[in-house]
Amino acid sequence: MSCAFKQQVSTVCMKDQLISVIIAERPYRLAVSSQAEEETFRRAAKLVDEKMKEYAGNYAFRDTQDLLAMVNLQFAVECLSLSDTAAQHDKLKQELEEVDHLLESKLLGKSQ
Repeated sequence: MSCAFKQQVSTVCMKDQLISVIIAERPYRLAVSSQAEEETFRRAAKLVDEKMKEYAGNYAFRDTQDLLAMVNLQFAVECLSLSDTAAQHDKLKQELEEVDHLLESKLLGKSQ
């Protein structure tokens, strides 16, 4: 291992903390940079496991990969739905600000 690579590895280890999360009864090691990030990863792993158990209880699957694929698909759909909702909220907010500006200019015009 080169000295430059050793230095990069030690720098990463000083900044990040290695944690292990369990998904589908398998451990995965991750580097996190804060307590909040660690909690987020742990909550996410728990949520994936819970969804996998939910799918396993409700549907017939041949293997864990099928369960992971369906859980991944569900989360992707939810993510896209939230993204669409956020875009709609942003558009609505912009339209309301325009209406507010028009009302303000009309009210100011009448008071003069």
